[in-house]
Amino acid sequence: MEANKDLVERFYTAFQKLDYKSMNDCYSKDIVFSDPVFMVLKEDEVRAMWEMLCKNAKDFSLVFSDIELLDEEYATCRWTATYTFSKTGRKVVNRIKAYMKIKEGKIIEHSDAFRLSTWIGQALGWKGVLFGWTGFMKRAVQKNARKNLVNFMERKANSPT
Repeated sequence: MEANKDLVERFYTAFQKLDYKSMNDCYSKDIVFSDPVFMVLKEDEVRAMWEMLCKNAKDFSLVFSDIELLDEEYATCRWTATYTFSKTGRKVVNRIKAYMKIKEGKIIEHSDAFRLSTWIGQALGWKGVLFGWTGFMKRAVQKNARKNLVNFMERKANSPT
């Protein structure tokens, strides 16, 4: 079980350095990820999401704590990301609880939980504060995140390596 704790620490230490390659090395080939913004992502979508977020990060810092091993398979962790949301230039402090399922030394499922309406309020300002709790606003944020990820993946696929 100590190896599982080391894996979670390795993932978030890499995230602190915006090292998406090392983060993605912690995942299994068939990783499944979910959070309130991107909803459910699988495999290459997950890896591309972390690459996109790391490459676009501005004024980024991350702290993590409270790694808890629930059993041989499951771990949780609390982490806080502070950054400037590039679309609006607004500071965001996102407090997250991660849930991970680990098998054979790799993370096979990863779910991040946070209050989407709070994130929207910070990222979008007064409009987000007023309307961030609505289904319409949440769906708009999710749709935009998905569109950005798809565009990022398409640009990457079409760029010479």
